[in-house]
Amino acid sequence: MSTRTPQRATAAAILVTIVALVTALTGCGGGSTDTPGGIDISSGSRHLNLVAYATPKIGFDAVIPAFRNTADGADIGFSQSYGASGDQSRKVARGLPADVVNLSVEPDVTRLVKAGVVDADWRSQAPNHSVPFGSVVAFVVRQGNPKNIHTWADLLRPGIEVITPNPGSSGSAKWNLLAPYAAESDGGRDPQAGLDYLSALVRDHVKVLPKSGREATSAFQQGQGDVLISYENEAIMLARKNAEAPPADRVDYLLPATTFQIENPVAVVNTSADQAAARTFVNYLFSPAGQELWARAGFRPVDPAVRARTADLFPGRIDKLWTIADLGGWKKVDAELFGADGSVSKIYAKEAGR
Repeated sequence: MSTRTPQRATAAAILVTIVALVTALTGCGGGSTDTPGGIDISSGSRHLNLVAYATPKIGFDAVIPAFRNTADGADIGFSQSYGASGDQSRKVARGLPADVVNLSVEPDVTRLVKAGVVDADWRSQAPNHSVPFGSVVAFVVRQGNPKNIHTWADLLRPGIEVITPNPGSSGSAKWNLLAPYAAESDGGRDPQAGLDYLSALVRDHVKVLPKSGREATSAFQQGQGDVLISYENEAIMLARKNAEAPPADRVDYLLPATTFQIENPVAVVNTSADQAAARTFVNYLFSPAGQELWARAGFRPVDPAVRARTADLFPGRIDKLWTIADLGGWKKVDAELFGADGSVSKIYAKEAGR
């Protein structure tokens, strides 16, 4: 594993431009409440219920108004619900009205396949295996990085308090934990080394367990912890707020040299009353216009041309980027690490007491 100090992301001019673009777009109409789980209803002769994990709200706040300004989306209104990915998935499985779901991890969609509300072939129903955008695992630190945190090893230094959500409810927590697991286990080749790292992290450094990635961000903003393990897009969102925040609340973010690729899937619910509208909206997420908006909102686009065009929005160098495929895929990983008898679940039961 490389111990090179990664570049700190301080592209202030870029962030100011992004803020202006997103503000202009969100002024076009639509939107949602600021509270995870909140519902906002936009009028239209057709209607879609979007149920999503918490962190992409800032992206949908730009994407939905832009979609409604197209000929295909002009008559489509939206209800939006945001919350912890696992909780959102369970609610839809129990009957929460939904037409489109955007969840943090594939197992949360698999739950809906088992419940009979998402088709088994959902991955092939949209481009890029139905993953319209993604991110990478990042560190958010206090401005100036006073604790000099740069590597996964730094998180285990005495006295360092780490904020990361509960993997029992949050998909982002799973990604956050897979990053050091892959780094310390060399992509799963030495699983015990990865588990030993996670045991020490949870036992000695994780003091609170927010339910979602957004709740973890809020805890960090309120002054808890020295470092927040988070999605890069959450880190970008926080960095954008530096200009308006008191000096004590300002943050920096950085990418560890070895980190993990985050893939957040989307699926159409097969009980939707308007599957045509749902698929039209999902297709827009993959369009060049939609991809550009995701990039401007801090999410890494999957379209190669858009990714190349917006590369300067994602500063920092990554030496090794592990993927879920490197670890054997979600079916294997979820059962072995996060299931009822999974190794990480046992670590949390023993070391966190919850």
